[in-house]
Amino acid sequence: MPKLKLSKNAILILEHRYLKKNNKGKVIEKPADLFRRVAKNIAQADAKYNASKKQIRRTEEEFCNLMASLDFLPNSPTLFNAGRKLQQLAACFVLPIEDDISSIFKTLHDAALIHKTGAGTGFNFSKLRPKGDIIESSGFTSGPVSFMKIFDAATEQIKLGGTLRGANMGILNVNHPDIEDFITVKSKENVLTNFNVSAAITDKFIDAVNKNKNYNLINPRTKKIVKKESARRIFRLISEQAWLNGDPGVIFIDRINEFNPTPKLGKIESTDSCGEQPLLPYESCNLGSINLSNAVENKRINYERLKKTIHSAIHFLDNVIDMCEYPLKENKKIVYKNRKIGLGVMGFADMLVKLGIAYDSEEGLRKAGEIMKFISKEASIASLNLAGERGAFSSWKDSVWNRKSKHFKGCHILLRNATRTTIAPTGTISIIADVSSGIEPLFALSYARKTAEGKTLAYFDKNLKEALIKNRLHSDEIIEKINKEGSIQNMPEIPQRLKKIFAVGSDIAPEWHVRMQAAFQKYVDNGISKTVTLPKDANVEDVEKIFTLAHDLG
Repeated sequence: MPKLKLSKNAILILEHRYLKKNNKGKVIEKPADLFRRVAKNIAQADAKYNASKKQIRRTEEEFCNLMASLDFLPNSPTLFNAGRKLQQLAACFVLPIEDDISSIFKTLHDAALIHKTGAGTGFNFSKLRPKGDIIESSGFTSGPVSFMKIFDAATEQIKLGGTLRGANMGILNVNHPDIEDFITVKSKENVLTNFNVSAAITDKFIDAVNKNKNYNLINPRTKKIVKKESARRIFRLISEQAWLNGDPGVIFIDRINEFNPTPKLGKIESTDSCGEQPLLPYESCNLGSINLSNAVENKRINYERLKKTIHSAIHFLDNVIDMCEYPLKENKKIVYKNRKIGLGVMGFADMLVKLGIAYDSEEGLRKAGEIMKFISKEASIASLNLAGERGAFSSWKDSVWNRKSKHFKGCHILLRNATRTTIAPTGTISIIADVSSGIEPLFALSYARKTAEGKTLAYFDKNLKEALIKNRLHSDEIIEKINKEGSIQNMPEIPQRLKKIFAVGSDIAPEWHVRMQAAFQKYVDNGISKTVTLPKDANVEDVEKIFTLAHDLG
């Protein structure tokens, strides 16, 4: 195992959240032990495929080095639970909700079991009949929004007793009669605090917005039109509420299903809690992220090192599927059918800084496409190699990959995993790796961050510190200014070239955030978790433009 190079913040977060503790709450595991524990556990899956003890030990070393070098880290439940009692390793789950009380409360029970393991859940509430609709046995229903509040309250109680925080995604289709109540539900403070909410909007709805037409609201119980509504008014209301407090988001549900790899198994109706992982009912996915900052050597990307990391990471994530103890039997059944994994990235902004490329530039977009195309290609090759050794995912014949598959020497090119790539938010693992999160620009050059445990993590960008020293600009006065501002854009003593490279999220125009996401999305099988940072003087029209541009860019 390479010598660990962990920041103070990384050690703090590992001690509070990930390392084993005894029954008195005392930490009894070192960071090196954590990586060894996870590597040893995940390598054991090779035994299922007839690997020898020697081969399994070799895999263990490979996985241990992969994590200890911080070249790659898996999602938090894997780091936390692998080799321990829970052994639930996936980050993302989607659960179905049918229009009856038994289904609603079975799903609530199932979600509680999942949250207890530190994973997030997504739900689409659109099958529930609207508020005031008749219930044959007992009068009238209270509607989907009221049931979301019950789910939220249950999550809150589990969160209070857990180590990792469960979170939810709540989705309602734009043609549901209660869509207006749903859009405005978070306009009051402290409502649905454990939910991200998103309206599922269709291409047909966007077309009605563009043409200023009405569209139909449909009762999901009767399938009948109950009202015609102005598409433009609803779209404006979504944008107003998003401007007010960041919710609701929008989910382009037609676009998602355009890339559903197994349409014969059903339509995708929901994503996980952060929106990056569209999944079928009961499906789950485990994620992991490559540290792109580590791929830069002497101002160039070491593609050979990156390739090696990708192939090891795909092997690791496929093994996680076999080692995971799923909370529900329904989870295991669908996961084994499709074997979806999500390899993503973190440290992208740090990579650009090291290469001397501005985030909000055409060169930045080109580099994003180049790097993700490479990752996607190598991830597919690695999955193909695993399929040769272990077989394709079992629903292969009914998948789009079977139709797209080319023949090579009379044989189908098979894949082990129905999806290979996802870009997650990497909120905590990027702190462990001490890099920028996901594909976000630098958040701020200096800031203090409060953890869920109430600890404060102080941060100053290490690449900027290096650049200031190199340019003979490092002084207490400048550091104090940066600490106060979090940005260097209004500092005349800093050269323009450094200002361009060290632009933070709030320095970057909103359209660059969206264009960057689109550049990556072109080569990502699943979704991307990405924040668009707006200046304080942004208005509702700016939010509308963001949603429209996102749809236009696919």
